[in-house]
Amino acid sequence: MIAPLTDPVAHGGNPADAFHVICPSLPGFGFSAKPKATGWGVDRIAATWAKLMERLGYARYGAQGGDWGSAVTASLGSQDGAHCAGIHITLSFNSPPRMEGEPTPEEKRALAGLKHYVDFDSGYSKQQSTRPQTLGYGLTDSPSGQAAWILEKFWAWTDCDGHPENIFSKDELLDNVMLYWVTETATSSARLYWESFGKRRTTPVVKVPTGVAAFPKEIITPVRSWMEPNFHNITHWSEMEKGGHFAAFEQPELFVRDVRKFFRTMR
Repeated sequence: MIAPLTDPVAHGGNPADAFHVICPSLPGFGFSAKPKATGWGVDRIAATWAKLMERLGYARYGAQGGDWGSAVTASLGSQDGAHCAGIHITLSFNSPPRMEGEPTPEEKRALAGLKHYVDFDSGYSKQQSTRPQTLGYGLTDSPSGQAAWILEKFWAWTDCDGHPENIFSKDELLDNVMLYWVTETATSSARLYWESFGKRRTTPVVKVPTGVAAFPKEIITPVRSWMEPNFHNITHWSEMEKGGHFAAFEQPELFVRDVRKFFRTMR
């Protein structure tokens, strides 16, 4: 995915769509350092990304994120609007507002998806947001446990007709698991849930141009009417034909096409 973004010509694209890609891992994930103190929630990470871009010499940049990256990207757009030209996200953490009248078909689908997530898919989040250390010791001690913890989500959250290998190769799935296993980041990555869900946090107001790619198998389907109270300048909205929660990994061509289309408007 990075190659088509940085060198579109080599992949049949327009040279005007080329990006510099700065792709850091969240603190405590992958090969990023593990926080040694509390306080590393979404907003602090976003502030750190803004400082990183300043130190790298970028006076103007765009940001993109999925999963936790969506939350960090929204916070970045809120905090650093003077330099962040726009944001592109695939997941919204906005709760459904109090509704008057009958929900639209889109809202009904999103509410059904949210109910399914809460009823059947959110146990991992409760564990990681309340007892990340307890879980972490178990996952760090067991490669099969670490693999099961991660791979179950590829089964549940991808548009794969019930089998992740319909979308990913075994090597791709194992590479993802190994990013947690060899770095021993099961515990440190789980702590982001503890930092984020264990404390009150005001949803940021984002005024920079915002693009949303709504993938049909996302765990919580983005709904424009739910997002607009906090995202005041949604200029791009795509209903994607296929794909799920791990959008960039699962459908890189669709993802790259949408990122290019959105940021093309602000070059």
